[in-house]
Amino acid sequence: MKSLFQERTSILQVEESDNLAPRFDAEGLIPVVTTDVATGELLMHAYMNALALEKTIRTGEAHYWSRSRKCLWHKGGTSGLVQFVEDMRVDDDQDCVWLRVKVGGLGASCHVGYRTCFYRSVPLREEAGGPLQTQDFEKVFDPDVVYPGAANPTIL
Repeated sequence: MKSLFQERTSILQVEESDNLAPRFDAEGLIPVVTTDVATGELLMHAYMNALALEKTIRTGEAHYWSRSRKCLWHKGGTSGLVQFVEDMRVDDDQDCVWLRVKVGGLGASCHVGYRTCFYRSVPLREEAGGPLQTQDFEKVFDPDVVYPGAANPTIL
């Protein structure tokens, strides 16, 4: 199968042409931010390797590279919370991807059960150093029900 990516040949080509020439980091990854297509809400941040990026483009469903599990991950493949890509963009130097998605199933993107992975605020200024504040979000699902028998991953 022919690659969807062009070799990076010049700054002009990367920044001004219609060539998709993504720049992966030393570990072969590119960061991805994912937002809800209807609301603009930030759902998650993850990484893709070349295979995940290509699968996402070819299928229209989000695929990522799990750094903790060291494997390709089809978002929603286990839970049914598939992210259907409505729009994909790259930044000016093609080293970051932005997905705008419609989330299937219960409409959540966080494996902890919240709609978004960004459910806590960090105290700033005079409250600096205080505890993280969970926002006015309720869990959309119980992870123990959606992922039966799966131990919560330990990420350190």
